[in-house]
Amino acid sequence: MALKNAMRNRRRSLVTLAITATGTAAALLGGGFALYTYQSLAQASARDTGHLVIAAPGHFDGIDNLPLEHGLEQPESLAQQLLARPDVKRVLPRLQFSGLISNGDKSEIFLGTGVDATQEFVVKGPFMKREAGELLDAQEANGKTAPGIVIGKGLAKILNVQPGSALTLMSTTVNGALNAADVTVTGIVSTGIADIDKRLAMVDLSTAQTLLQTKKVSTLSVYLNDLELADGTAAQLRAQHGASLDVRTWLDQAMFYKSVKSLYDRIFGFLGLIVLVIVLFSVTNTLAMAVMERTREIGTLRAMGATPGEVMRVFTLEGMALGTGGAVTGMALAGGIALFLLVAGVQMPPPPGRTDGYPLAVAVSAPMYAGAVVIVALLSACASWFISRRAAHQSVVEALSHV
Repeated sequence: MALKNAMRNRRRSLVTLAITATGTAAALLGGGFALYTYQSLAQASARDTGHLVIAAPGHFDGIDNLPLEHGLEQPESLAQQLLARPDVKRVLPRLQFSGLISNGDKSEIFLGTGVDATQEFVVKGPFMKREAGELLDAQEANGKTAPGIVIGKGLAKILNVQPGSALTLMSTTVNGALNAADVTVTGIVSTGIADIDKRLAMVDLSTAQTLLQTKKVSTLSVYLNDLELADGTAAQLRAQHGASLDVRTWLDQAMFYKSVKSLYDRIFGFLGLIVLVIVLFSVTNTLAMAVMERTREIGTLRAMGATPGEVMRVFTLEGMALGTGGAVTGMALAGGIALFLLVAGVQMPPPPGRTDGYPLAVAVSAPMYAGAVVIVALLSACASWFISRRAAHQSVVEALSHV
């Protein structure tokens, strides 16, 4: 009976379905875009720092009187212990240092990292783009002995260098003395962030340790089999090593991710609230008109023995049918648009502070889609119940005499 009643005035019902479907699709597309952004930023952060970052106590405070004052000693043995765990995929040592880089005519400040050349660029993946030349792992494969360096395209432009150019690195050793090393540019890369590309320099770990005259490293970046294992593994390592090591997860280091997520949660949460209000008013208006048109019918049903609860149940199911139908249609519409965007490869312009655009994609999440259908259906049912309540409790005589 509820489904037949919903199709009595087909034009009005179709308009309600269209409004509900459009609103649901808009909410799902907005939520899908936010979810895709979260996933991309999480992967970028985790690939950059590692799922876990292990350092000596005091390292994350950022207060060092000398370079590597809070560096990790004997990192090889600790890395072997970590690799023995079944949930650990890679352990990459990193040595952070800074200083001046010169082409002989001009000097610039750089922020350098000593890395494991055979694995570093593998974990960076698509979040580090090779602009020219070769990476350090290619140099190692070619068997070249000259120290190589990979620099950001912004720094390469400032120094006016190309792959094969000779540069000099100057930095402070762990003892406070000034040291220098000659290197050859093997490749130029881009992270997509202009400010980082103007200072980025990466050398092999042994080159960095020679420059700083140390065997220490700044941190060990631990890459797990799954991003979701980070919290559990971090808790186990903290319990195992106690105060001798400081263990942080990728989320502890991902300030940009936290800021974007907080902003998008507010923006798309407000968008979703607006959509729900539109759907609520649309269903309420449709059912209010239906109740007014069928007041005498309600009186007839009451005279035949129908209870107010039975009358309200019919209208509630009618509103739920309209809401569910619109939500399912909106779900199909959002899924179709998400698939189209995936196939079409639409590119977004570079956001502020970045030099590269990114693909416009919308994530499809089964829990989000199911939740949208349930919420819209329940809101429609509640609106219908509230609208039909007064008419269902009206006296039979008043209902039958309604004009």
